[in-house]
Amino acid sequence: MYRIEKDSLGERQIPADALYGIHALRARENFPGNNSFPVEWYKAVGITKSACYRTYRKFRNAAFSKLGDKIPFRTINDTTLEALIKAAGEVAGGLHYDQFIVPAVQGGAGTSINMNINEIIANAALLGTGKRCGDYSFIDPTEDANIYQSTNDVIPTALTVAVMKLLRELEDAINNLRQTIEQIEQHSRDKLRPGYTQMQEAVPSSFGKLFSTYNEALSRDWWRVSKCFERIKQVNLGGGATGTGMSIPRYFIMEVVPELRSLTGLQLSHSENLPDATSNLDRWVEMHATLKAHAVNIEKMASDLRLLASDIAVHRTISIPEKQVGSSIMPGKVNPVIPEYAISVSHKVYSNDILISSLSGQGTLELNAYLPVIGCAVIESLNLLISCNNTLLENLFKGLIINESAGYNSLIHSPSVTTALTPYIGYHKASELAKLIRDRKIDIFEANSILKVIDQEKLKTILLPGNLLKLGFSLDEIC
Repeated sequence: MYRIEKDSLGERQIPADALYGIHALRARENFPGNNSFPVEWYKAVGITKSACYRTYRKFRNAAFSKLGDKIPFRTINDTTLEALIKAAGEVAGGLHYDQFIVPAVQGGAGTSINMNINEIIANAALLGTGKRCGDYSFIDPTEDANIYQSTNDVIPTALTVAVMKLLRELEDAINNLRQTIEQIEQHSRDKLRPGYTQMQEAVPSSFGKLFSTYNEALSRDWWRVSKCFERIKQVNLGGGATGTGMSIPRYFIMEVVPELRSLTGLQLSHSENLPDATSNLDRWVEMHATLKAHAVNIEKMASDLRLLASDIAVHRTISIPEKQVGSSIMPGKVNPVIPEYAISVSHKVYSNDILISSLSGQGTLELNAYLPVIGCAVIESLNLLISCNNTLLENLFKGLIINESAGYNSLIHSPSVTTALTPYIGYHKASELAKLIRDRKIDIFEANSILKVIDQEKLKTILLPGNLLKLGFSLDEIC
């Protein structure tokens, strides 16, 4: 069974019980991709429209009280308005998502998103009032569901709502991972290992110092993410098509953002320059740069651990959890799938960053037509980083094992350990020790017993963790 819907381009058949309409159907035909539009953004449009309907009700009631029955414009009755609010709440809860048929990659600056959801809300409201889908003489997707709204203010505002909620999740995910790494740092503070520069053994270090670098990096990420709310909190809701507020009541413009703030609990504010907030998307470029910085730290950390736990690492000073069988042909092979996932996520974020930057620069005059793709990329990066932090915590760091004896043995057998002796015996004598360690593959204590370049007890004292790991030396210590 079908119904007939009309627009300025003609007529189309729509399945009789479909909540979508002719606008969404045309978009589906024009943009035939199968990449799903983010459900988080879909829900956020629902709550944004709910704020619009609630603000409209306040405006209408204020107009009634002032003008009585002399209101010169069309009004929406209480029954219809309550049905719209209920339907918008259903969208905000994720219902009817199967009726959203517009793909993520699209043209039209988001008009297809807005109209598909207008149709869903209008038809859900029609069903809620005992009417049939498509009976737009009672509740219309444009006249009613889109009252005092534009694609150009509703859709970017809803994106801000969706992103702020995901930023909260990312904050928590980063901090949970950081806290676990901090515990590892504290536990391994005095556990010695060689440090490495350019993938070569360098100077003595510790596992605690290594994990402190991850802890500090994630602390910076956590702080930067917390600042993103301030950078994106200004929205253009009420600004209409280009931010001028044309054909929208001033009362509505002033009250709709506070209403949305009340519904969401988010620290949203009205942009002081609505045309700017409508035409320029640099705030998303800036915000996503923070996500990219976090991805860089994630990649560095995952790459380090993958290397230290690899079969290539002779001493295997770190062991990571074995999470799944690694090969369909090589029995017993287990791959570092969690670090590989983290590295893959990081590079997806990098590619999204290029897309967001380049398309944000493609805005023309009063509007950027590419907001849908930009917004989808932002949401994808957030979801990927949330999942990445969570799996690193649960499937890598919670089961990570530090092989303390391997770390210590590799250090004392490393020629680089002699760097600690240069303040006492000088570079050249230390080089003799290093050469003997390397040539005979013996540890520093045995090498020193042969060359006798320093008192053996003094050597043991110098190589204690407390002495090796302190910052620099004083004259009193070497005299």
